[in-house]
Amino acid sequence: MNERYDALDANNKLIWNLRDIGHTMRHISEGKGSQKRVLMVLRETGGMTQRELTEWLGIQPGSASEVVGKLEAAGLLLRTTSEKDRRTTDLRLTAEGEKAAKEAFIKREERHDKMFACLTAAEKQTLLSLLEKVNASWDEQYRGGDAEPSDSNFRKGQRHHCRK
Repeated sequence: MNERYDALDANNKLIWNLRDIGHTMRHISEGKGSQKRVLMVLRETGGMTQRELTEWLGIQPGSASEVVGKLEAAGLLLRTTSEKDRRTTDLRLTAEGEKAAKEAFIKREERHDKMFACLTAAEKQTLLSLLEKVNASWDEQYRGGDAEPSDSNFRKGQRHHCRK
């Protein structure tokens, strides 16, 4: 790496590497509220209300409306008034949206395979066990309010939906 990195202790090297991994993942991922992400979520769930989508993704209602509007204009999703509650809007994919979501999902899976191709199956399991241990410890330490992480959503217990 470089002299600055080499001079760090193990904890700071871990932080440095986790930060770099985080930057890389943000760079190559679909993003919280991207069109691809919305399509994949709607495909995974079979559809939901716009409010549920906003909560699921952890984005602002205005951002969700913008993305949903673009997807609707592109013919990839349908926005209809809910039969259960006329105040809410149901979202579901069109046939074209289903096709686009499937393609996005396949590309994401291929990217995930490529991301970890440098590890053996045993190394993946070891890394997974260690990351789960760190996550559990950090949840206990920081979600209880002992520390003040910069992300207010973390303090409120709003973590990525797949870890709920």
